[in-house]
Amino acid sequence: MKAIFLRVALDTPLDTLFDYRCVLSTATDKASIPYIGQLLVVPFGRQELVGVIVDIRESTDVPENKIKDVITVRTELTPLLPDWMALVQFAADYYQRPLGEVALPALPKNLKAIKPVSLQRNLKKLAKISTTNNVQPTAEPDLNAEQQAAVDQITGASGFAANLLFGVTGSGKTEVYLQAATKVLARDEQSQILILVPEINLTPQFESHIRARFPGVMLSTLHSGMAEGERLLHWLAAHQGQARIILGTRLAMLASIPHLKLIIVDEEHDPSYKQQEGLRYSARDLAIWRARQLNIPVVLGSATPSLESWQGAQSGRYRQLNLRERAVKNAVLPVVKIINLEREKPSDGLTPRLISSIKLRLEKGEQSLLFLNRRGYAPVLACDACGWISQCTRCTANLVLHKGDHRLRCHHCGLEQRIPRSCPTCGNIDLQPLGRGTQRMEESLAAIFPDAKVFRIDADSTRLKGSAAAAFERVHDGDVDILIGTQMVAKGHDFKRLTLVAALNPDAALFSQDYRASERLFAQLMQVSGRAGRTAQKEGGNMSEVLVQTRYPDHPLYHALMAHNYEDFAKDLLLERQQAQLPPFMYQALLRAEAKELQQALEFLQQAAACQTHIGITINDPIPMTMTRVANVDRAQLLVESASRPALQAFVKEWIITLRSFKSRVKWSIEIDPVDI
Repeated sequence: MKAIFLRVALDTPLDTLFDYRCVLSTATDKASIPYIGQLLVVPFGRQELVGVIVDIRESTDVPENKIKDVITVRTELTPLLPDWMALVQFAADYYQRPLGEVALPALPKNLKAIKPVSLQRNLKKLAKISTTNNVQPTAEPDLNAEQQAAVDQITGASGFAANLLFGVTGSGKTEVYLQAATKVLARDEQSQILILVPEINLTPQFESHIRARFPGVMLSTLHSGMAEGERLLHWLAAHQGQARIILGTRLAMLASIPHLKLIIVDEEHDPSYKQQEGLRYSARDLAIWRARQLNIPVVLGSATPSLESWQGAQSGRYRQLNLRERAVKNAVLPVVKIINLEREKPSDGLTPRLISSIKLRLEKGEQSLLFLNRRGYAPVLACDACGWISQCTRCTANLVLHKGDHRLRCHHCGLEQRIPRSCPTCGNIDLQPLGRGTQRMEESLAAIFPDAKVFRIDADSTRLKGSAAAAFERVHDGDVDILIGTQMVAKGHDFKRLTLVAALNPDAALFSQDYRASERLFAQLMQVSGRAGRTAQKEGGNMSEVLVQTRYPDHPLYHALMAHNYEDFAKDLLLERQQAQLPPFMYQALLRAEAKELQQALEFLQQAAACQTHIGITINDPIPMTMTRVANVDRAQLLVESASRPALQAFVKEWIITLRSFKSRVKWSIEIDPVDI
């Protein structure tokens, strides 16, 4: 009998590995000997947990009477490979989290079940699937010169190369991805490709493109909307190398893909790539690190790149590949026109010019899209008599009116109330909705155009599983005349009959406290504008157009939008950021504190700010968060900045140790590279 000691990562907030004893008999066969990267079940307190082996040693410092034995090792599953272990270790170090809190949540829930019933069932399913592994694509369309140059650059690189594929909307970035994939798959019979998209609702369209192009290649899809059993099946197909193409949202970045040869990040600018709870990682940034680690190319595609990526290209760290023309012959970018709301007064949120433009498109059998990034019926219900408004009792936010459900709903904590019959303060029965959400706009459009098929797509209308895919299918099939939607409709979708786009209420972002607001607004408007005019313009037909209703027609952002000029807009923004010493010229970490009382949170942050100093580190004053109270919890924040990333990382590492020594009931967390301040 021989005992070895396994160092195990567990999903706990304790920043340490745990030692367990594994007894091997002389009759133990090689298949049952544990390996680094293997999953196992161990006792932890009064419960049993699944962990991952990080190290194997001959001895341990843990006293004999305190060390516990491993319950079982998951020998039926091949170990997680060293490059995956290195990825989660890097993420844990960079984002300052315990290794177990990174590695274990990255795995499917059913893989971490104490009884491996689901694992064994799915392994049997995969064993029965015969993969033809025929990478021969169906007929590929001809590429224009810019597209062909991009494919050649991506696939011709030897080793690591970060490529920024900068292409106007409709320039055929997807075709570049697919034809680059063809070459990579054909080069090595084991090669795998990872394609990331920012949102779940973009996966069905992308999946259909991939399946149509590569009918003989196994595809795995990974996102949080999948049933747990289905997600495990797809994860295992990627882990075992059976799936040659892996398509998913940000969580797919942490999947086990043993033969990864190309990473593609579509719409790389999208803030959805940054996780906003738990491990607050950036899938885009991890994609670049993983590509460098594996010495393979990575493609960041966007019509409106993030300023971080744009600066990377301008400085020469990334290689910029340009697609300046639309891929479809005779398809041209839409004409962007500004409607001055100070001169043209709207009725029900729509100006006469916009109404006449919609009417013209209806007469021609074409589709119109109205973009309003505010769901619900109205942002607030109010009383004209006393000034009462529908405020959330648990948050510093208003309750949004959802007329169809007869409810007032908080979009932050989920609190719901029935719509009051009279004002709770003065008894006035004439309560009025203020502002417009997508539901109210849908109602107005149906009244103005009673014969048109008006359809709404937002988080409320697509709440049920599969409803988003069904909704977009209706639009693609032409069963919709006027589409009203939030940012869900703004990117990635190729609506063939869409020739008119209108942005209804974009001005609020111009005056946001968030320094990234203008960058995000420009990206949203450019993306939603790009939904129009993606097919060839008919001879003698009207140009596709984008109408922006604004009270600030002279704002530089709208002038750049009219010219489809991202380059100059980004150049000006980068100059502003450099002068203000903001990212990408400065590195940041954000300490958030939550408590029952705001003063408690602020006092904790003041103590945190005073407990440690470091050369080259700027510690700003603690302040309440913009949304100060959520679900009866008050929140404050403290921003730390440095011109040196290594200096910031070293400071935060020491800082966390000090913060953990504080005796406080305040809940706190640190985010590296925050995008929502």
